[in-house]
Amino acid sequence: MAAAHEEAAAWSEEAARRVWGGAVPLQVHLHDADVTALPPPPPFLTLGPRIGYLPLLIPVIKAHFSNALPPGVDTVWFEYKGLPLKWYVPIGVLFDLLCADPERPWNLIVHFRGYPSEILSPCEGEDSVKWSYMNALKEATFIITGNSKSVMNMSQADQVALWESVMKGNLDGYKNISTRLKLGPFEEDSLVRTTSTERQRQQSSDEPESPGFGKPCRVPVRLYVRGVQEDLEDIEDAMPVRDWESVSYINRPFEIRKVEGRSYITLEHALQTLLPEFFSSDTQNSEELDSAAADSDATDPSRSSQEAEPASASLRAADIMKKAKVKLVRVQGIELDMDIPFLWVANNLKNPEYYLHICVYVSTRKQ
Repeated sequence: MAAAHEEAAAWSEEAARRVWGGAVPLQVHLHDADVTALPPPPPFLTLGPRIGYLPLLIPVIKAHFSNALPPGVDTVWFEYKGLPLKWYVPIGVLFDLLCADPERPWNLIVHFRGYPSEILSPCEGEDSVKWSYMNALKEATFIITGNSKSVMNMSQADQVALWESVMKGNLDGYKNISTRLKLGPFEEDSLVRTTSTERQRQQSSDEPESPGFGKPCRVPVRLYVRGVQEDLEDIEDAMPVRDWESVSYINRPFEIRKVEGRSYITLEHALQTLLPEFFSSDTQNSEELDSAAADSDATDPSRSSQEAEPASASLRAADIMKKAKVKLVRVQGIELDMDIPFLWVANNLKNPEYYLHICVYVSTRKQ
């Protein structure tokens, strides 16, 4: 038994290092309207960390194009095939969602003027990204433990060290800080019940109930659902995403509930629970969805507006895609088999803010 645990731990360590070491090759082109020198500068080639964010690449990109930029104040943003890219979504998630056929290098256009404020929320560089990351970490902590105290009580030095480890891809430095938050690993048998003595002790004092006591394990999940043509034979031929209105962006935690007679929870079962509207169209599942959305979309009320989509918006998008069929599921660039244990995916493929980001392609019937 000990040997099996050691082997599992070794595999988890390897998975974490691969996730943190993962990168998307980028070829960044300066938008024609921003070119002020001839000949135009060549594109900039770099690696975008999968767990990183596009604004963190701006300093090196600007240095490459500096001699061709117009004078004035920079308002930097990126686009792919005419779609402005949301800066607070990790690079790897953007790539998995928008590139049906993985494009290597991924050709992006960078703008230094004309920020599309009607589409993208404001970004003030690294400070905005750090704020977004810490806010997401608070949300995830709230989902897992029922409160955000462990993050709120972090010292300023620890917050800085944690953020710098994420920026630099320093997994060991990240673990030194993140383990103190006590947010994992996720376990199917994590339903811990207080003993009568423990319960009596808590009742006789003002001490709050310990996080996790009497509560099932909850995994923070962010789902990105995009539609593709119903008659599509090869996913590589999917039409590009033209606007963000065609993508359902859903925060919906998954509760791990141990069921007698089931060896483990599969990814398919988790997705059926998280996205019942894409697996069945009967009335019962619709009612279950309404209830689940009301419960699970409600996380920390302090969450960022750009990080959340209202439940009603998610359900409206789901209603448009009635009787849709799941064509593809991607996590960290991997097209996963639906029979894979969900807990393995959650524990080993989550991002540094403890969210599991899942990209789902569904075939949609034209209404």
